[in-house]
Amino acid sequence: MGTLYLVATPIGNLDDISARGLRVLNEVGLIAAEDTRQTRKLLDHYQIRTRLLSYHEHNKLTRLGEVLAALDSGDVALVSDAGTPALNDPGYELVRATLAAGFPVSPIPGPCAPVAALVASGLPTNSFLYLGYLPRRRSGRLSLLEDVSRLPYTLIFLEAPHRLRQALLDMKVILGDREIAVARELTKMYEEIIRGKLSATIQHFDEHQPRGEFTLVVAGYQPANESWSEEKLQNEMRKRLAIGEPPAQIASQLAAQAGWSRRDAYRVLKSIKIP
Repeated sequence: MGTLYLVATPIGNLDDISARGLRVLNEVGLIAAEDTRQTRKLLDHYQIRTRLLSYHEHNKLTRLGEVLAALDSGDVALVSDAGTPALNDPGYELVRATLAAGFPVSPIPGPCAPVAALVASGLPTNSFLYLGYLPRRRSGRLSLLEDVSRLPYTLIFLEAPHRLRQALLDMKVILGDREIAVARELTKMYEEIIRGKLSATIQHFDEHQPRGEFTLVVAGYQPANESWSEEKLQNEMRKRLAIGEPPAQIASQLAAQAGWSRRDAYRVLKSIKIP
């Protein structure tokens, strides 16, 4: 009976793979790889000749039988393009099927972009919430940010370069001007970590086009010393309505200042009768 090994591979620097990971990749009978071309570069670098099987998002269910059959006769390794497999990459279904079939599953720890960004961010690491890629649609993104806006944990997201600036703007609207670390191209030649307030980070990307892969680490919610009363919030909302500010903008901006959730602030806004 074989074992399914989940082998973490480099997210950039090829030297980051562990000695144990290399040994397992060399000794297993089969490597299930998200992109065989990408994995072949790693294997060629270390002169490993293990047979590769393509296992990616579009064939992950049809390939389950082949991997389980291979486990009947020996060990199998699962790798993603980069980092820890089954974390935002294909693998969850395979792990479930492998366990259900009675085969052992063993992790080979190593590179992981969310953890690397977190520990270098300068933000609290004692409790954090990893949420993967932000939703592509703005409505979904705003809804997710609203759901986590009052959580005290450090938040970790992934984002594509062409959506980065809008994502940062949405964060500032929903979360307020929090501390953030934007990690780019970790472990690679152009590695960069930009730390500061969301407002400063937005300004940075107004001046520099986002390039590469991004991991965002955002400070958790910290209650203000004293939340505004509903009367104070209403009074400030009336002032802003009187000068013609859009209601959605008023609710979003004042929620962060007043220590209210955006949803509750909008409820208060709707209750205001304009003469």
